[in-house]
Amino acid sequence: MFLHFLTKAFALISRYAAIHDDSDEWRLKKCIGVTSALIGVLTYLVYGMLYVYFNELAAGLVCIGACLLTIVTLLSYRIFRCYAVHWYFWVIIFTLTITINHIILGGFTLSGMVIIWLLFIPVNTSVTYKPRHGLVFFMIVAVIFLLAAFLQPYYQRTTNNIPSIFITALYVINTLGVATFILIGVYYYVWQNEVLKNKTEALLLNILPKEIAATLKNENIIIAEHFDSVSILFADIVNFTTMSTKMTPSELVLFLNEVFSYFDSLVDKYNLEKIKTIGDCYMVAAGVPRPRSDHAHILAQLALDIRDYVGRNEFLGKHFALRIGLNSGSVVAGVIGHKKFSYDLWGDTVNTASRMESHGAVNGIQIAATTYELIKDDFICEPRGVVNVKGKGEMNVWYVLGRNKA
Repeated sequence: MFLHFLTKAFALISRYAAIHDDSDEWRLKKCIGVTSALIGVLTYLVYGMLYVYFNELAAGLVCIGACLLTIVTLLSYRIFRCYAVHWYFWVIIFTLTITINHIILGGFTLSGMVIIWLLFIPVNTSVTYKPRHGLVFFMIVAVIFLLAAFLQPYYQRTTNNIPSIFITALYVINTLGVATFILIGVYYYVWQNEVLKNKTEALLLNILPKEIAATLKNENIIIAEHFDSVSILFADIVNFTTMSTKMTPSELVLFLNEVFSYFDSLVDKYNLEKIKTIGDCYMVAAGVPRPRSDHAHILAQLALDIRDYVGRNEFLGKHFALRIGLNSGSVVAGVIGHKKFSYDLWGDTVNTASRMESHGAVNGIQIAATTYELIKDDFICEPRGVVNVKGKGEMNVWYVLGRNKA
């Protein structure tokens, strides 16, 4: 419940703090940074009223002034969106407020150890801005502590207007307050980073097989493998160019997304590997990167499921047809590119599978001899005869009609 509330609150603050082209990491940093400033406003106000109540007017005015300055910077941040400048303003205001009040109230003891709040700065800096700046501010805070200790005899008071019992309470409040805010800030940052990491992982797995993704994350190597026995499927929408001219852009994307998303669900169901879509063409492989002995059978079953799905459904009030081609054999598989990389397959097996599709019949599942030899005992196959295949010459091909129920 608390994390749910925290997430909702941070979502609202995120819309205020970040801009549309921020990375996920900077969006998180800005969100926590603005939240820290908002908490600072409330804290300054509470402490200011407290000091005024105990007749420590100077300390109270310092806190109230810091409260007003922080509000002004938060409002101006909405206008100028310069996070670095505003972040420095918030840190300087915080540092000066704590240091000045430490001196005004009479040092470490009489202030209730208010100076301990300075330890919040390097941690908050590392989380909300840049880690190296956090190290710099840690050294600055350390110097302030040492100077405060060394110069205390010159500004120390024998007493102030805050009751001794409340000074003791301030020791506890300040110490626990710093620890709590540091813990919450670090915990939320780590938690959200884990969320972002999981999102990145999911996106990577949508692009690459999980085995390949794991290898690329851990090693900077060229991935290239040879597989002796795999099957490849190509499915292409018949007369897609003509269809697309009669659709609006949104209808076209909606149509392809609906069809290919269902194909994706079948790929997941059979634990296959979607290689890519090329326009209106869908490419799937079985046996890569995880070898499996039933690669031809499972891909033939996928082809039947796809054919049946297309045959019984309308899309945007219309029926459409596919050509499907399969082939089996050896391939080379690997990852190409450094930015928009992709897992792809090469070899004569791939080219022949593509030819099986392009030379096939409407709503037909055409296979080459290599695939036929693997599935002929379990599927009903009808010989088409010899076909002159571009780039391959004459080839014996078959149509897969259904599964052999015997």
